[in-house]
Amino acid sequence: MRSGAAATGFTLIELMIVVGIVAVLAAIAYPTYTRFVMQTNRTDATKTLQLAAQSLERCYSQTFTYAGCSVNGTVVNDGSIVQSPNSYYNISFGIPDAQDYTLTALAIAAPQTGDSECAQFTLSSSGRQRAQNAASGDTTQSCWGSN
Repeated sequence: MRSGAAATGFTLIELMIVVGIVAVLAAIAYPTYTRFVMQTNRTDATKTLQLAAQSLERCYSQTFTYAGCSVNGTVVNDGSIVQSPNSYYNISFGIPDAQDYTLTALAIAAPQTGDSECAQFTLSSSGRQRAQNAASGDTTQSCWGSN
């Protein structure tokens, strides 16, 4: 370097400070982003449960039984399982008799398998919506948005 010329560029300390700041921002932003994605993907369960219930109700109005009804081209009976459209959840059908059903959504794919707040969704033939967290606590209000 010539005498009297100003040095240009970044020092290692300045670069490490910037890396540290970016790391702190990423540590805050990534969990928030992941939580947002999980909340958004919950609609795959709730929407699928509601559409399946509508299909069952249409079939019941014609046949007076929920067993043997077609849901999105799949004939369902007690114990049947179908996958949600975005493949985040398995929807299981509990049809104990001709007049009752309970639909249950359980996560099968990431990131939903890490969603401990809304681990299970249910919808019954009476229209009751329920949700449970990983510890089997009632989280209906935060997961479905209603009681």
